[in-house]
Amino acid sequence: MPLIGYLRLWLACLRYSAVRAMMFRFDFIMWALVELFWMGVNLLMVSVIFNHTSEIGGWSKPQMLLLLGTSMLTQRLLMGFFWSNLFEMGRNIRSGTFDFFLAQPGNPLFMVSTRKVDLDSMANVTVALGLIIYAVRELGLQPGLGDIALYSLAVLCGLAIHYSVLLLTASLTFWTIGSQGLEGGYFTLTEFSRLPREVFKGAANIVFVWILPAVVVSNVPARALLDGFNPTLFAWLVGSAVLWLFIATSVFKRGLKRYASASS
Repeated sequence: MPLIGYLRLWLACLRYSAVRAMMFRFDFIMWALVELFWMGVNLLMVSVIFNHTSEIGGWSKPQMLLLLGTSMLTQRLLMGFFWSNLFEMGRNIRSGTFDFFLAQPGNPLFMVSTRKVDLDSMANVTVALGLIIYAVRELGLQPGLGDIALYSLAVLCGLAIHYSVLLLTASLTFWTIGSQGLEGGYFTLTEFSRLPREVFKGAANIVFVWILPAVVVSNVPARALLDGFNPTLFAWLVGSAVLWLFIATSVFKRGLKRYASASS
């Protein structure tokens, strides 16, 4: 299928998601408020901490707000575009309804990843962007187009890493009974993205920064605005995104080969 065909499929899925959200307006508003409350709690926590200290790991309060906003932005994009789709993939594999995706005209991975868009999460992307803009102004930064482009690229790489890890854990359902615990555990790990890389020492630095890059997905974009382009960190982030995507898609393809459909 040509690229324009996939774009039309995704737009059709987006329209379906919008219609569904408007049919269940109360659920849409409730979950948007729940996520907004969660974001508010994180913001309040930072404010309380900085009432007792002037910095965390060398980061000032405005810098921490920039880091927090970046972490929120990546997580809201992850939740909005991919979380529900991949979380439901394991249930579809176990029930045999995964056949539905195999019968679609597009690539199975594309279909299983993009069928739904959670608009309640996407609504709070604007809140995260607002916090980022506020922090940038408080810091007196004036990022140019190049800085914004680097920041956007880093955010997309972080999103690709999150997506890959979720796809990898969901694909394990081809071999196991379920993977909901692993998926929930990884979401807990993403909470570390709100912390500066400098606070992780020893084994924690190896695990959460280099092996599971749950920290650099927010630290690298924030540093791109604060300090400009860092070749080492960007190379690691891009390389990690490519590596995780390769591993996740390879496991997914191997799982497809052993999938026993509901009709077989």
